[in-house]
Amino acid sequence: MKSKKIGVLLGGLSAERDVSLKSGTAVHQALVAQGYNAVAIDVGRDLPDVLRREGIEVAFIALHGRYGEDGCVQGLLELMQIPYTGSGVLASALAMHKRYSKQTFAASGILTAPFCCYRRCETVALADLPFALPLVVKPVQEGSSVGVSIVREEAQLAKALELAFHHDDEILVEMYIKGQEIQIGILDDRPIGAIEIVPKNEFYDFEAKYTDGMAEHVFPARLTQELYEKAQQIGLAAHRALGCKGYSRVDLLVTTAGDCYVLEVNTLPGMTALSLLPEIAAKGAGLQFEALVSRIIESAALSTKVN
Repeated sequence: MKSKKIGVLLGGLSAERDVSLKSGTAVHQALVAQGYNAVAIDVGRDLPDVLRREGIEVAFIALHGRYGEDGCVQGLLELMQIPYTGSGVLASALAMHKRYSKQTFAASGILTAPFCCYRRCETVALADLPFALPLVVKPVQEGSSVGVSIVREEAQLAKALELAFHHDDEILVEMYIKGQEIQIGILDDRPIGAIEIVPKNEFYDFEAKYTDGMAEHVFPARLTQELYEKAQQIGLAAHRALGCKGYSRVDLLVTTAGDCYVLEVNTLPGMTALSLLPEIAAKGAGLQFEALVSRIIESAALSTKVN
């Protein structure tokens, strides 16, 4: 890979642009420090022209959210025959879409919280739900907990719906599961550790994820050895069910009864100073940040081949 020109794709057009800029900058610096020929590319609608002009041969995708994590950029890179990091088009799209990912988990026998989906034109009535308060309202296609609310009282529902619909035309209303917030790191198709998140806010929201001191990270996660291994295997099963490759971070809720509910699979997890995958890689696999970045770029590939 050191003979190739690498484009680190960062920024982008999603609500997670600022986080992506931090991830991409860290990745770019790590690549350059190791002797890779890498340039940082702030992704806009002119991306195809920029990739051609810069002569990019391989892409490290450090984008988060829509138009980067949802298969759009992956499809573009496939058409341009530029190998890239992370999962392919279908897996990226499935993982980003909470409705379809949860349906895939359920079909694969993976536990996920009961849910209902609603479009903007539909009425959400508590009486029609198959589960009671509290519940969680979230946009179907956003990451980093953007637009997510926990509703504990009926009076909170309208505001939660307004926030979620601000970010998407389709939303998910999900049964609230009380449990430990556990994140599983996946690298090269194997689990590399489980970290527990103890947020200072009500849940691991955007502020807790990206503000220093707003969440405690406990590694290894405070689970029995048997439950720790179970959580890792369920994380790997979720990664594989969606067809992911390369690396990912799987978010779980683990209850006191030992049930592991999969929340989502992040196909392009954060690579900032406060991000969890680099921390799991360092503590669970002995891979410091530069080594992790190198492992990821060396696995860059295309999902399809053109003769």
